[in-house]
Amino acid sequence: MSEIPPERPPLYQQIYAVVGQVPPGKVATYGQIAHITGGCTARMVGYAMAALPEGSDVPWQRVINYKGKISPHGFGYGSAMQRLLLEEEGVVFDAEDRIDFNVFGWLPSA
Repeated sequence: MSEIPPERPPLYQQIYAVVGQVPPGKVATYGQIAHITGGCTARMVGYAMAALPEGSDVPWQRVINYKGKISPHGFGYGSAMQRLLLEEEGVVFDAEDRIDFNVFGWLPSA
């Protein structure tokens, strides 16, 4: 009789665990988080971020799109809050509202 493998946490919990590794002052893309998590897409990461309960300690603000921009959400209120939180962490936006991945991009340690 074979052992039952340990139950994996739900996908959103796995995504949140990866996002939780992004340090203050750094950003990651939805696609990057999806790749690290495995078994999901960038869109699924977006859904997971949108599903975070209010008051969560997951640093959702550190996840941006592949263009280096904040993706619109929350009728604009969420986007403004995300920018404010990132600026408070020292993240700088250029004149076109982009973040330079070479400066602020997160590279997880192997």
